[in-house]
Amino acid sequence: MTFRRRATWLSLTLALLLIVLSACGKGGNIAGTSGNESAKEAADTEKTTLTLLIDNQTAIDGIQAVADEIKRELNIETKIELRPGGTEGDNVVKTRLATSDMADLMFYNSGSLFKALNPQEYFVDLTNEPFMDNVLDSFKDTVSVDGKVYGIPGGSTVGGAWLYNKKIYSELGLSVPKTWDELLANNDKIKEAGYTPVIGSFSDSWTSQLVVLADYYNVHSLAPNFAEDYTYNKAKYATTPEALRSFEKLQSLRDKKHFNDDATATKLEDALAMLAEGKAAHYPILTLVLTNINANYPEMMDDIGAFAQPSDTADVNGLTIWMPGGIYANKEGSKIDAAKKWMEFFVSPEGVKAYLTAMKPEGPMPIKGVELPDDTYAAVKEMLPYFESGKTAPALEFYSPIKGPSLEQITVEVATGISSAAEGAAKYDSDVEKQALQLGLEGW
Repeated sequence: MTFRRRATWLSLTLALLLIVLSACGKGGNIAGTSGNESAKEAADTEKTTLTLLIDNQTAIDGIQAVADEIKRELNIETKIELRPGGTEGDNVVKTRLATSDMADLMFYNSGSLFKALNPQEYFVDLTNEPFMDNVLDSFKDTVSVDGKVYGIPGGSTVGGAWLYNKKIYSELGLSVPKTWDELLANNDKIKEAGYTPVIGSFSDSWTSQLVVLADYYNVHSLAPNFAEDYTYNKAKYATTPEALRSFEKLQSLRDKKHFNDDATATKLEDALAMLAEGKAAHYPILTLVLTNINANYPEMMDDIGAFAQPSDTADVNGLTIWMPGGIYANKEGSKIDAAKKWMEFFVSPEGVKAYLTAMKPEGPMPIKGVELPDDTYAAVKEMLPYFESGKTAPALEFYSPIKGPSLEQITVEVATGISSAAEGAAKYDSDVEKQALQLGLEGW
């Protein structure tokens, strides 16, 4: 997952698109046991320099802040090497790994893209390192192969959530919905009051995917084998009721006319303005946009909340999240002990505090015992209980390497009435086939 957090509208849009299309890319009091005491005690008095390879599309403020603390506390200097993003950057990573020219540390996607690098051949196994106890299992799953863990989180999560205007909710006496029917009922009341219930920003077509993608927690909870079966052509969206339901939810918003009338002409920046200014109540989107809302409407940030996309029953209620990129240690590096000390500090309370001082999070950190700073966005604070109760799941693209390139066009069709939910799901099943064949996956 790669993006700039202080970007123009154009770069924000491109960054968000990268998150949706690839599996993945701040002070306060930090609770929990200090994980870097042993690193401090073991640090050599002689200065050590580690190299860290990172793409040039990732804002490095937080990582640099932690690196500065590591230099002060452990006498380990971090030399950052930049590489291109996208496909060009992937080729750089693969070439450097193949030629034994990788940096001591590498920042790279978590999830299926990382797993495709054959981590067991190139990266240090961190499974039994005590500092890994600080990392949430949901993140470990995205950087694990054959039961071995290879990375630490390189930043905060991003939620696939429903941002909502809390003033409208308060005015109309609404409660955060725990079921899809409750959400539709709220929308009806919002529409009757003269507000737009749900913002569609289909001029930026990738945003139309969020209702489908953010539903994955519910799919995973009700059909836990779907990701694996989907990857190996044993399950389809169109024939798996729990997965088809994601498309049906999108259709239901259209059928009940809950989207704004000009959704096909509305852009991302228009949508954020509508939400912040109180013209609309809901926007299903990645919480990455909170930084941009704050840049343009700082006085409105306390009015913006977030909740998970509801399932059909209140007992299944959790948040789909996009995990940050991971940081990995080069197995062939000559400074593995120093690299481990560096990683230990990064996920320690001191390291997390340094990171959060430099970068305001757009989602909770996938690290245990983190108390968010007081000035954290209200929407992010509302996401925290999902993490504390273990009710989160990474998006499907972190479990499966296949994601059809035409999903955003298909979801626009479903959202605007060109296709039904069943037709859209069937189209998407066909869309992923070419990619699966290119990847050489079994079963296709």
